[in-house]
Amino acid sequence: MILEALTVGFIATNCYIVASDIAKRGMVIDPGAEAKLILKEIEKLKLEISIIVVTHSHFDHLGAVKPLVDATGAKFAVGGGTKKTLPGAFSKMVSAMASGSIKSAEPDMILTDGDMIDIDDLHFKVLFTPGHCADEISLYGEGVLFSGDTLFNSGIGRTDFPGCSYEQLEESIKKKFYTLPEETIVYPGHGPATTIGDEKRGNPFIR
Repeated sequence: MILEALTVGFIATNCYIVASDIAKRGMVIDPGAEAKLILKEIEKLKLEISIIVVTHSHFDHLGAVKPLVDATGAKFAVGGGTKKTLPGAFSKMVSAMASGSIKSAEPDMILTDGDMIDIDDLHFKVLFTPGHCADEISLYGEGVLFSGDTLFNSGIGRTDFPGCSYEQLEESIKKKFYTLPEETIVYPGHGPATTIGDEKRGNPFIR
């Protein structure tokens, strides 16, 4: 598996490029900003990007989605339930939250708990993990977890934004994350990687 991490934007969001090292096809997770940097890395790795996934709809995780979709032709996927929104509603919501500074693509797919993302020999399961954001998802597979802003190295996502819930966040972490193998490597939305075992034993917020 090819896994490259880029730190992008003024909030230092972790953007991940994940691909099959056999077929050279893959996905981009949380392209928060700096589309040119991300595209340059994709070109350097000689990859075909088939899907772009955002773990949640905060601007620092999707600011570069539209230019990446335009450049790669990849499908755009978000979490949060069934697709019942009016055409254009997602991009309008993002623009409003970012005071008009970000124009997002409309999602092609809405991912729900238990869905699978299959890219050649790579397989990732979608985990619905609300708390930091109502539409938050995480991706688990190949011995790794992309946790978005739910779980960090020795930290957890903020729950003081509108629509956040500490109780939901705690449930997501304890029921969805802490039941995974302890050797699972956690790649969060911000900061350094960690493991499930290290967080179960040492996270000061949720054990």
